Amino acid sequence: MSTHFPFTAVVGQQDLQLALLLNSVSPGIGGVLVRGEKGTAKSTAVRALSALLPPVAVVSGCRFSCDPAAADPACPDGPHEPGAGVARDARMVELPVGASEDRLVGALDIERALAEGVKAFEPGLLADAHRGILYVDEVNLLHDHLVDLLLDAAAMGASYVEREGVSVRHAARFLLVGTMNPEEGELRPQLLDRFGLTVEVAASRETDQRVEVVRRRLAFDDDPAGFAAGWAGEEEALRARIVAARALLPEVVLGDTPLRQIAATCAAFEVDGMRADIVMARTATALAAWAGRTEVLAEDVRQAALLALPHRRRRNPFDAPGLDEDKLDDTLEQNGGDDDPDPDGPGGGGRPPRGDGPDTPPGPGEGADDSPAPSVPEQGQGQEQEQGRGQGRPSGSGEQRPVGATEPFRTKMLSVPGLGEGAAGRRSRARTEHGRTTGARRPEGALTRLHLAATVQAAAPHQRARGRSGRGLVVRRDDLRQATREGREGNLVLFVVDASGSMAARQRMAAVKGAVLSLLLDAYQRRDKVGLVTFRGRDAEVVLPPTSSVDAAAARLELLPTGGRTPVAAGLLKAHEVLRVERLRDPSRRPLLVVVTDGRATGGPGPVALASRAARLHAAQGTASVVVDCESGPVRLGLAAELARDLGGSAVTLDELRADAIAGLVKGVREADKRDINRRAA
Repeated sequence: MSTHFPFTAVVGQQDLQLALLLNSVSPGIGGVLVRGEKGTAKSTAVRALSALLPPVAVVSGCRFSCDPAAADPACPDGPHEPGAGVARDARMVELPVGASEDRLVGALDIERALAEGVKAFEPGLLADAHRGILYVDEVNLLHDHLVDLLLDAAAMGASYVEREGVSVRHAARFLLVGTMNPEEGELRPQLLDRFGLTVEVAASRETDQRVEVVRRRLAFDDDPAGFAAGWAGEEEALRARIVAARALLPEVVLGDTPLRQIAATCAAFEVDGMRADIVMARTATALAAWAGRTEVLAEDVRQAALLALPHRRRRNPFDAPGLDEDKLDDTLEQNGGDDDPDPDGPGGGGRPPRGDGPDTPPGPGEGADDSPAPSVPEQGQGQEQEQGRGQGRPSGSGEQRPVGATEPFRTKMLSVPGLGEGAAGRRSRARTEHGRTTGARRPEGALTRLHLAATVQAAAPHQRARGRSGRGLVVRRDDLRQATREGREGNLVLFVVDASGSMAARQRMAAVKGAVLSLLLDAYQRRDKVGLVTFRGRDAEVVLPPTSSVDAAAARLELLPTGGRTPVAAGLLKAHEVLRVERLRDPSRRPLLVVVTDGRATGGPGPVALASRAARLHAAQGTASVVVDCESGPVRLGLAAELARDLGGSAVTLDELRADAIAGLVKGVREADKRDINRRAA
């Protein structure tokens, strides 16, 4: 049996520990989403929590972990006779990123269901996690339909499996914990809202704390059992505190004053819906029970807001989660009583630090992580720094200061032609597990989506030979047909952006950045991977390798400098190399090349001819491409359209890229027709 790193030995992640412990006291809070850079003990803390949870009593032989004191009457293994049951440790079940839907919710034996009329059900991970922990590492990389399924189960406390009229329901109440690195892509805002609490974690920048992290990790690796034994006393004390807080939780009173503070705080921060109010109320109640109190105080409301609201403040995909603590304190003060405790005092968010040495083990939930957050420059600050670097360059470099992007807009639909088989998304047509049924085929491996009509049609001619005598249909495995479905896939959208002097000279770069930002927003909504290549001066650069983090692409775009010549060929060749590598890494994800340029290639001998040859390399690979023509002014050379023809793609202008441009044209035609009809009637 493997030994986990002790929960109480984790250094410097007090907010993470507190959020996990509060959910273990009150699972109704709704789980924890842990956001942070790699190597910050996210997975270590979650795995260590399972060893702290008290044992659970289960019905002997029940695959769904029913409680013998309150067995689920709809349990597929029931009905259960009253009894004492058996005790076992709480489980931590890990959901792999590449898991199938059947692995998550369970699967029915379709052949037995049709031929014998029995519900032969194989439980999935949701059943295994019942009354334990369901852990999803890299939840932001999980397919959307799987995230929807597990969040629905977490909200309803049950899992439903439906297959062609045969349904199974079983209890599925668990502590849901997801971890993610924001650099690898964000969760959709509506999915962020489904997690009760969110914690941002970062590695400490304090030397002493980092030394202690390394010291404890090395000691654990050298002797896991001995290291765990040294922390057994602290682990047992924390386990007892969880049990005591669970017992005290029903007695905690949420008075009118803290309830008003909760409602006022959610209203002040303009969170959508009422889920935030409910989560804050449950979190504040759990905080009081954790502190051994039966009354919720303002300090509990403040801490609950810091855990439950930051991710709900995300107004659009490029906004970073956060909370204005000064505004929070003002709101609590305005809606609190005269006896509210000082928010800067003990327990009011400024929790006293605790020792992290071997003799003073961490007491989770009793201190705030005082390690500084990673430095993220403000929008203007980053530009000023880049401007300063640009001003320090020789005047002959031709580099100009970065400009801000115009307001993003809704773009027209760009897609890859044909039918793909890539990861689920919302851009191009593809064969998927979800979508409309378009046909049937023989299953390859386990049957997951039965095509009933095709199965009956395949079995019908053989009924006499199989000796059918009753009303039932004799079905063999060879008769089963898998439904083929068509949905949408996510693509790799590789942006190749012209950052040369010709783009900046006509003051077009702000509009170009606004257009690319709009396309990035569209890629975020359609669940694409994105990459960014820029070209200027004498060469091209991969500013952002293909990633799921659209936020990172937007940040790199904002600080993009301009100036110099226009090496279009270099940009296309660099993009060709990026796509070649990505085809090896992920061959099923089809690329869409978006070239943003005015087409005026300069630099070197025959720059236009070189660009044409580089473009034909992409055409030979069959890469779908779109050229966004940024040329403006009374004299237009049409070079971008020629580049699009060499690429084998299409060209659109900045104005045509707007989705409302077509709608505006239709509206204008309709209004003109209406005026014409009225004129004729008059």
